[in-house]
Amino acid sequence: MAMMRLRREDPRVVGSFRLHRRLGAGGMGVVYLGSDRRGQRVALKVIRPDLAEDQEFRSRFAREVSAARRIRGGCTARLVAADLDADRPWFATQYVPGPSLHDKVAGEGLLSAAETAAVGAALSEGLVAVHEAGVVHRDLKPSNILLSPKGPRIIDFGIAWATGASTLTHVGTAVGSPGFLAPEQVRGAAVTPATDVFSLGATLAYAATGDSPFGHGSSEVMLYRVVHEEPQLHGVPDALAPLLRACLAKDPEERPSTLQLSMRLKEIAAREAQGLSEVRPPAQRERTEQELPSGRRTARYTERTTHGRPPSTGGSTGSAGSRERMPRQQAPRTGGSRPPQSRGGANTGGLPSSRPGARTTSTGRRPANPRLLRQRIFVFVVVTLVVALGITVAQGLRG
Repeated sequence: MAMMRLRREDPRVVGSFRLHRRLGAGGMGVVYLGSDRRGQRVALKVIRPDLAEDQEFRSRFAREVSAARRIRGGCTARLVAADLDADRPWFATQYVPGPSLHDKVAGEGLLSAAETAAVGAALSEGLVAVHEAGVVHRDLKPSNILLSPKGPRIIDFGIAWATGASTLTHVGTAVGSPGFLAPEQVRGAAVTPATDVFSLGATLAYAATGDSPFGHGSSEVMLYRVVHEEPQLHGVPDALAPLLRACLAKDPEERPSTLQLSMRLKEIAAREAQGLSEVRPPAQRERTEQELPSGRRTARYTERTTHGRPPSTGGSTGSAGSRERMPRQQAPRTGGSRPPQSRGGANTGGLPSSRPGARTTSTGRRPANPRLLRQRIFVFVVVTLVVALGITVAQGLRG
C-alpha cells in the first residue's frame, strides 16, 4: 500500500495512537498509519470536519461502530478502537499489509478464473459475518479489497456512510463508486445484504477483465447504465459468467445469498485450479436449475465479441442508451470450462490453492487426471523393460 509523508496540517497523535504516514483520503476523511504503545500498527481514519458537525452523522456513526464491534471473522479488518465524542470522530482498524485488488490487477494483470473464484469465495464468506452483525458495506469495490498474505480482507466497510448512504444527494450523484453501486442505491431504495452481492459481482468482474461491467463515463452515464442496461461480461471466464450475471441482477430478490455465492465459488475455484471441466448430463443440469430458488435462474445473453472486450464508451452521455440489448436464450448451465491462466509464479496475495485429487464426482470416484495417468503409464513401461532385461541377462548367464 502506498504511503505518503504527513502534511503540516495532519495531527501527530490521535487518542493513544502515534501517526506515522498518510495511507490515503476519501469522501469521509483521511486514513493514517499509526501505532500504539505496544507497536501494534493500525489504519486510523479521522472524519472530515464538516461531517463531524452533523449531529445526524454522529448518531449514525455511533450505531455503525457499535455494530462493527460485533463482526467476527478473518475476512475483515478488525475494529481496534474508536472515539465517537471527539471534535473529529475517528476509528482505528487492524492494519492489513498487501496491495488492493485494484492495484494488483493494474500492476500485475488479470486474475485467472481460479484466482478470481478463490478471492470471491473468501469475500462472500466474510460478508456473511458482516451481514450477521447488522452491517452492510455499501461501497464494496476493488480498492476496498486488500490482498494480504493470509487472504483477501475487506476494509472501509460502511462504518460511516451515513448521510446519503442509500439515497441520491442530488440528481446524478450518489455516495459510492458509480461502476459498483447497486441499482437500489441509485434509486434511493432500501439497502440490504443483496446490495453487497451486486457490488461483489461487479468487483469480481473487474478482477477477471480489468474493467467495470458497466464501462466508463461520467457519473450520470454510469448510474444510468447500472439501472437500465445489462452488464457487459465480455472476457469473464465461462465458468464464472453465469454466476456473476446472477449477482448483477437488477432486482435484489433475484441475486444469490452470500452463503450460496461462497459455496458455488469454492466449487469453481477447486475445479478451475485442477483444469477440469464440469460436465453434467442434461438430466442433472435440469435438476440443478430446478433446485435454484425462483427468480435466480438468470437468462443467458448472446454477447458481442469485439476482441473479447466491450466497445469503448468514453465519457459521452449519448452512449448511455446506445448499447444494443442482447436477445434472451435458454437459462445458462451452472458451470463451464476454462483452462487456468499461467501466472508465472506471480504473488497472488495469499490466494488459496486446491490440492489435486481433493474433489470427487457424484459417483464417489475422483476425476481422471491426465498428467497422473501419463506418469503411471511411464513408470509401468520402465519397470516392465527393467524386468525383461533382467530375465534376459539371467538366462544368458545360465547359458
